[in-house]
Amino acid sequence: MVFSNLFFIFLFLPLNLICYFLAGSIRSKNAVMLVFSLFFYAWGEPVYVFLLIGMAFANWFLSRIIDASRGTPLAKAALIVSLCISLGLLGVFKYTGFIFGTFSHIFGISSAVPQIALPIGISFYTFQLISYVVDVYRGEVPAQRKFWLLLTYVSLFHQCIAGPIVRYQDVSNEILSRHPSRYEISRGITRLCTGLAKKALLANSCGALADSLILSDAAASNAAMLSQNIAVLSSRPALSLWLGVFAFMLQIYLDFSAYSDMAIGMGLMIGFHYKENFNYPYLSKSVSEFWRRWHISLGSFFRDYVYFPLGGSRCSRPRMVFNLLIVWFLTGLWHGASWNFVLWGLYFFVFIAAEKLFLGRILERLPSVFSHFYLLVVVFFGWVLFRFRQSELLVTVLRGMFCLNGNAAVSFESQIIFLNYVFFLIVAVIASTPLVKALGALWEKHDSLRGSTIGYSTVQVLLPPILLLLSTAALVGNSYNPFLYFQF
Repeated sequence: MVFSNLFFIFLFLPLNLICYFLAGSIRSKNAVMLVFSLFFYAWGEPVYVFLLIGMAFANWFLSRIIDASRGTPLAKAALIVSLCISLGLLGVFKYTGFIFGTFSHIFGISSAVPQIALPIGISFYTFQLISYVVDVYRGEVPAQRKFWLLLTYVSLFHQCIAGPIVRYQDVSNEILSRHPSRYEISRGITRLCTGLAKKALLANSCGALADSLILSDAAASNAAMLSQNIAVLSSRPALSLWLGVFAFMLQIYLDFSAYSDMAIGMGLMIGFHYKENFNYPYLSKSVSEFWRRWHISLGSFFRDYVYFPLGGSRCSRPRMVFNLLIVWFLTGLWHGASWNFVLWGLYFFVFIAAEKLFLGRILERLPSVFSHFYLLVVVFFGWVLFRFRQSELLVTVLRGMFCLNGNAAVSFESQIIFLNYVFFLIVAVIASTPLVKALGALWEKHDSLRGSTIGYSTVQVLLPPILLLLSTAALVGNSYNPFLYFQF
């Protein structure tokens, strides 16, 4: 079940909210959230809900040991056991096939590669459990005494499938007491409907365009279709390839940020304040800034639980570069069990390391338009690495973008596609910036200075139902409705 599913929008979520607000005490409200969250998670994977419960129980039990024996070797041993369990299970389910496949390829061993289904959201709730146990060990939060409350935190359906990665210390007080105001509930509804529209109206259309021009992810990942896919991509005009990658660049931002918008909005509706996960990353002027704005919860996790413990930048330059290498290797690997994701992480490592060593000072001296252009070019080609798991397809697309496959630069068909989509893509680009938000703030300020905010307030009231209506119309009968980060 995904948030842009009509069953979720018109049945699951309304029923959840009705039961939640009818519940009297905070204990009853948390019980409602736990039941609905476990049902939500088990909707597609009834068996793997027990994996989630088991991992939560193991970490709850070990955190109690850490809390009771703080400052002793037993506490450290419990932390190590907890990390081994969490990372070990993540490794088994997510990377077993990748490891076996790599060894088989290197040593020429012809054996069946184990096919283990990936539990939905395991990367997110594993990292949440790790952050919780480590924070307990550091003394930043007390261990939660009640297992079912920790399970509620880990399984909250708002964010357990595709983030943001919510830390226990950020919501520990709200688990025990929360009183959303009417204003916060209103903000939550608006944020939810805005995210849904971003997903249904923009991200899906960008994704359909990208799939038609540079292959769908399923087709591109099918090894049996490699020769056929190479032939298709080799014949694509350069304009089609550039347009396809650009559409994918917009899709992945709009898709993932839409999910975060909806998660944050639903949290506000019941009194949880999840931190922002995106801050208009395509406006950045350096790769370092881009990763401070993109998937903020993941970046801060690696910063606080990997980079800083390794020494961060408060060490020699070679050691700092090594620390960055570890972080970006893990960042790439976290995104998927495939070498293209590892290369994607290392690709960004090269630029971030260069910016910390010397390139950052050069970028600061350049006019902002040049540094912004540099960032967009780096990220654009980074998404090509991210998209194609098979190196042959990656090389074919990169060559084709510069007409090195013997392909044409432009064709009549590619021109027609471009003209048909150009205004839509402009709208998608605008949606990736704070322009609409800034115009709304100016409108509100202008009305306030005039002594009446009726116009602005009316739009604020009408906007959510209009966006909901448009999103529903787009989703009805539309079978194309993926969440790119759903697999993580």
